[in-house]
Amino acid sequence: MSEMGLIFDIKKYSINDGPGIRTTVFFQGCPLACQWCHNPESQPRKPVLMYRANRCVLCGECVDVCTQHSITINGTVKTDRATCEGCGTCAEVCFNGARELSGYQASVDQVMSEVLRDTPFYESSGGGVTFSGGEPLLQHRFLLDLLHACHEHGLHTVVDTSGFAAWDVLNSLREYVDLFLFDLKLMDEERHIRYAGVSNKLILSNLKQLAETGSAVYIRIPLIPGINDDEENLRRSAEFIRALPNITGVELMGYHDLAAAKYQALGLDYRLKELKAPGSEQLQSSASILERAGLQVKIS
Repeated sequence: MSEMGLIFDIKKYSINDGPGIRTTVFFQGCPLACQWCHNPESQPRKPVLMYRANRCVLCGECVDVCTQHSITINGTVKTDRATCEGCGTCAEVCFNGARELSGYQASVDQVMSEVLRDTPFYESSGGGVTFSGGEPLLQHRFLLDLLHACHEHGLHTVVDTSGFAAWDVLNSLREYVDLFLFDLKLMDEERHIRYAGVSNKLILSNLKQLAETGSAVYIRIPLIPGINDDEENLRRSAEFIRALPNITGVELMGYHDLAAAKYQALGLDYRLKELKAPGSEQLQSSASILERAGLQVKIS
């Protein structure tokens, strides 16, 4: 029987998640809680309801079908998320798309059916399939079955990961992964716990072991103003990367606030609402710190 997993999106014609034109499969669930997360709907390890008030016409259909009586209308719509079971019935009857359930069960065969439709694009561009999230390593058995299926069809595979998983998990997957996109967020453990919700010890250890075992690894640093863009963190990051075998470059990814509306749709407070995206001069200044340490830097 085909392994089942929980995903929240499949994005076609992706050009920023590895080489060439790719299909990116987004896994539901993440053990981290990064304050700047641009896919906050992916963090819960179960389907989660999103509500966009600007699309709501107050028709009341959702109220009528909610078996938990979690939804009320009194001029505005209120959803009691404590009693909501995330069944998605309200989303099914919402004709205007104001209510949406993020996260759904899919089989390996179902995912591969979507992936294989774009095989000509992969072949012409040197692309393939990227597994992202959330954190795909959380569902490592489902991920492994997908990686096997991709290799059976000769597809290039990328795993986009935070690296927060047992080494045995990474080790069991790595021969089927053509490239790891590995996020490096903060070098100081206390700051990592504060801003990402977990210690970075396991992450740094896994990155080191991946590099030492000869896996292809591409490191990406999300640049978050006031959180990890200080010279000390960037210098320490560069020193750590320089000590890794076969890795000489890094991608610097500028923070953006495009996910703010998602937090609102989830009923969550966006803690970085006052934060501004770094400008080109700020990005170049940060890149210069890494370059002075001997790294090749790509800014995105």
